[in-house]
This record gives sequence, C-alpha cells and structure tokens, in this order.
Amino acid sequence: MSAMAVVYEVEEPVAAHPGGTVDGGGEAVVVRVHAAPAAPGMPGVPGPRTFCGRDTFAMRAAPPQQAGQPARQAAGQPGASWYDTAYADRVCPACDDAVGTD
Repeated sequence: MSAMAVVYEVEEPVAAHPGGTVDGGGEAVVVRVHAAPAAPGMPGVPGPRTFCGRDTFAMRAAPPQQAGQPARQAAGQPGASWYDTAYADRVCPACDDAVGTD
C-alpha cells in the first residue's frame, strides 16, 4: 500500500439558536473515520478523495501520533490498525477494505 492519510468526517457543533454563537467548549464530533491516498510528495496530507470516494475537503486530518497515545501501525502488520482505536466503531468499511488491514 502506498502512503495514506487518515481523515475524520466531523459534525460541527451548532448554535443554540439561529444567529447565535457556539459556546467556547463546543468541539467537533467525529462521525466517520476514512483513509485517503496521500497527496503526491506530501506524506500524511490527504489527497482529494478518500478510498471510498468521498471528498476530503471538509474533513479533518487525524492528528499525528503523540507520545502516550495508542500506536497506529502500518496496515498489513498482524494486529495493526490504521486508525485510532478509540474510533473503531466509526471506521468506514469501504476505506477499511481498501486499506486491507489484517
């Protein structure tokens, strides 16, 4: 598998009333986790479409792995997952099939 990027389809918080603003604590909610081929020459930066064909423009790139966080191992390794395991219930099945995790 060539280089890929993990992207999140998110739902932005909404204002309590029309024309209102979102409270400072509002965070976007991850709705679905997708994988996309990396942009040419830019590892970790998603190309324009996910493996399932969705536009990545409005999606958020997954943050780089941080110390103390569960490792995202390369696909194809035993027990490897390309996504953050905290979002395992939100992984796009078509992207997961395309990545080919074992």
